[in-house]
Amino acid sequence: MAEKALVAIVMGSDSDLEIMNEAAKSLEGFGIAYEIDVTSAHRAPHKTAEFARNAAGRGIKVIIAGAGGAAHLAGVIAAESTLPVIGVPIPSVLNGLDSLLSTVQMPAGIPVATVAIGKAGATNAGILAAQIIATADKAIADKMTAHKEKLAKGVEEKSAKLKAARAK
Repeated sequence: MAEKALVAIVMGSDSDLEIMNEAAKSLEGFGIAYEIDVTSAHRAPHKTAEFARNAAGRGIKVIIAGAGGAAHLAGVIAAESTLPVIGVPIPSVLNGLDSLLSTVQMPAGIPVATVAIGKAGATNAGILAAQIIATADKAIADKMTAHKEKLAKGVEEKSAKLKAARAK
């Protein structure tokens, strides 16, 4: 996206891209510009710390961090930044349970909002980032309202279809 990025999406490895692209798709749906990159809490700790410290100064409002295994990326970023951080656990050795626990078990004072494991979590991370931005952006808030209305309409359509099929 050509606009100034409001959200940064980072992942511990390029093998996480398929999952983290779901966060990007969510942001694109709300018209929110983002940047996307690879950094690692373990293999590139200095790069990760520098990224986290400089993100707000670049205009980033929310950081989405996906990592698997010993998934410390979101926590390291949260420790180095005052921005909201959303952690996406990536499935790994224990089907992502290891990643989930590594992401969600942060000590008091270093919060990381943690979403579901995998693609659903990445989708929700993008939506949550949009909701955070919507608190200060009416246009995004209006898109969020439309999104929720579309979800509700979809449920009504599925309900009517099911009732019609059962009536036959």
